[in-house]
Amino acid sequence: MRISEKEEKKHFLQDIFFKKGAFLPLSLRSPFRSFHNMILMSFMLLSIIIILFLSSVLYLQFSARLKEERETQAEQLLKQGGNRLEEYLISMRQISDAMYYDVIKGSNLNLLKVNTEMNLLYEAHKESLVSVAIFSGGGKLLTAVPNSTEKKNRKVVEQDFFTSAVQQVENLHFSLPHVQNLFDDPSFRTHWVVSLSRVVELSENGASSNGVLLVDMNFNTIERMMEKLNGEDQYRYFYLCDKKGNLIYHPRMREILRNDFQENTEVLSELDDGIHHIKAGSNSRAIIVDTIGYTGWKMVAVLEEGNRIFASGGMLYYVFILISLTLLISLLFNQLVSLRLSYPIRKLNEDLEKMGERRLSMEDIAHYGSTEIIHLGKTLVQSFRQIDRLTEEKIEQQEEKRQTEMDALQSQINPHFLYNTLESVVWMIESGKKDDAVFMVTELGSFFRISLSGGKNIIPLSQELQHAKNYMNIQQIRFKDKFKVDFTVSEEVLRCLTVKLILQPILENAIYHGMAGVDEDGEIHVRGEMIKGENSSMVLLSVEDNGFGMTEEKAESLLDTEAEISDFSDRKKRGSGVGLINVHRRIQLRFGTRFGLRIHSEPDEGTRVEVRLPAIEYTEETQKSLEHGNMHSSTDGFHGGGKDNEGKSDIHGGGGSHSDDSSAALSGKIPGGE
Repeated sequence: MRISEKEEKKHFLQDIFFKKGAFLPLSLRSPFRSFHNMILMSFMLLSIIIILFLSSVLYLQFSARLKEERETQAEQLLKQGGNRLEEYLISMRQISDAMYYDVIKGSNLNLLKVNTEMNLLYEAHKESLVSVAIFSGGGKLLTAVPNSTEKKNRKVVEQDFFTSAVQQVENLHFSLPHVQNLFDDPSFRTHWVVSLSRVVELSENGASSNGVLLVDMNFNTIERMMEKLNGEDQYRYFYLCDKKGNLIYHPRMREILRNDFQENTEVLSELDDGIHHIKAGSNSRAIIVDTIGYTGWKMVAVLEEGNRIFASGGMLYYVFILISLTLLISLLFNQLVSLRLSYPIRKLNEDLEKMGERRLSMEDIAHYGSTEIIHLGKTLVQSFRQIDRLTEEKIEQQEEKRQTEMDALQSQINPHFLYNTLESVVWMIESGKKDDAVFMVTELGSFFRISLSGGKNIIPLSQELQHAKNYMNIQQIRFKDKFKVDFTVSEEVLRCLTVKLILQPILENAIYHGMAGVDEDGEIHVRGEMIKGENSSMVLLSVEDNGFGMTEEKAESLLDTEAEISDFSDRKKRGSGVGLINVHRRIQLRFGTRFGLRIHSEPDEGTRVEVRLPAIEYTEETQKSLEHGNMHSSTDGFHGGGKDNEGKSDIHGGGGSHSDDSSAALSGKIPGGE
């Protein structure tokens, strides 16, 4: 059934994100891909997302609340300041009313009396007043306190306070702040004033005329009120202007006069009292307007867009600290949780890495804590136990197979050698050579005694050499001293162990092939020596004859496991049948492919067969260990073999090459045995 395109895409994504390690931008060997670190990172990521989300919500909520509170607070301050200013202006208007209604209106103008009343009124309010004066309708000064000396060249009728009062007779008029410039001040001080002017009715000798009453209020009083209202908040300020937007007071008046700062007061004419939000370029600000009664003046509060959310001492300053502490506590908590969750897996992983040294028990797994990990650990332990059991069974089977192979190889002794020897004994007895017959029978008995060796396959080299000598003594009698043989073996070699029946097949080949065609001058030399290396030693046995020799290719083919069966059958008809390939295979099955036979020969130069064995000193314990195929427990100093377990100290039943290769030797493809 064809997989759908959707499923193929799903599998493709799974391959990319999970199998290829792209789910996290980390390599497979990265420590951040460990179970503990991945749990920690996941928890931390989740915690950070939740905390940031909550922080954002809190930030928006608190900032909106704080903004609302700032605006409310500023509005309250604005109303309080407006009320104080209005009270002050009302008091100034009351002074003007008192002067007009109590002193001037309805009575004959008596300048002395008026001046006296004006002095009393000024003294009572001199902190708030700069001067009080009465002018006639033509702009002539009638009286003034505290200074009555008018400056020269001053056209009163052109002054703003005068024209405003004359134009609107029924109203009181408040001017913009200005320098008082009508009267000379004996102290030569400059006074900033706000002029309150009104038209008054003057009666003199029954005739009435209009005049102007001027009350100059000290602007410092208004300035102090506004400065107190502004305080030290750099993101909020208050200013005062008239209904047309002309500034009366501004905390940055000097900067405005220098054109370093601008205040947009034109929009105020369109704004009602209350809170308004206005965009000013890229910023926005809140403007709160409160109109002062009667004067039409507007007191304005401006709240700049300043981030005071995290200012030291602010509400969200502590929220920010709380969030930081929460993140720290979350990190510590996540670390503890991730360690607790990952501990069973890490412990199981560590124990599995040590499984080669020590097998886990059910008691060890019971301490893992997590039910799932305990179940997993038990399953793994059961699996390892099953593997161990199967491995042991496999080793036993291989050992049995190896032993069977060796027994089969050793059982290939051709009975012709026994028949021929017994015929020779019969012939000697019939010929009256009883001593020779006794000697041959004795040698034959010793030969078979060592061949059997009580069922042992591993024997000392001293016995193997004795076995070879017995064989050669018998053959010398049979061949009537057609050749000579000598044995030269060092004592340390005799104390080593070997697989039995390795020299006799080589000597047999030397007799039947090397000595063929040689007339009574044949020589066979058997030598044994110890070759010591840096890490291990090796026994080197050699059998050398002075026969006709052979070509190099022929010598190599003698140890070829793929030799022709017909050649093997032809050679098996002679001698013992345990050929060179038999010996070579048995040595390698036991000790590894590093050891075995090496054949050196040249035509007409004779042949030299070398036998390489590991130097394993004879003890009963070592012999028993080798019988069971365990070289490790029996050779403390020996390290032999080559690749594929060849020559390793523990060959477990035949080294690195006992397996199916040996079946070739058992199926008849053994070119040795001549």
